[in-house]
Amino acid sequence: MQEIRKIIVPVDFQQYTDEIAEFATAMANKLAAKVVFFHVVETAIFYSDFVPTYMPVKDDETIAHAERRMSELVEKNSKIWMGCSGQVKSGDVVDTVVDFARAEGADLIIIGTHGAKGLEKILLGSVAERVVKRAGCAALLYKPQK
Repeated sequence: MQEIRKIIVPVDFQQYTDEIAEFATAMANKLAAKVVFFHVVETAIFYSDFVPTYMPVKDDETIAHAERRMSELVEKNSKIWMGCSGQVKSGDVVDTVVDFARAEGADLIIIGTHGAKGLEKILLGSVAERVVKRAGCAALLYKPQK
């Protein structure tokens, strides 16, 4: 069995971020692994003649806010497990998470799912599902208890 030494945890700073972070740090503690929390400031998508055009986010205030939230998340979870760090990047969420995990040499991705179903899932898709399908390492879906 492959040892798990680095866990990437994509976070969206929404309702269940703290619960996912707590789960990931507890697992990392048991495995003696490092945790890297990762947030993607999503690229804006514009449609021109039905062709999507991706525009990088240049809003320094949005990125600075995400970096402050990441700093708070890392500080809070470092009290539970010292092997925590965090990064913020901008881009397409799925591509950026998958590329980051590969570049970091991740052994595991723990990603939260909101449990969308029906029309919501058809229209919006599932970021978590697409990350799991494209991940170059093991991936674990975490569904928070409501």
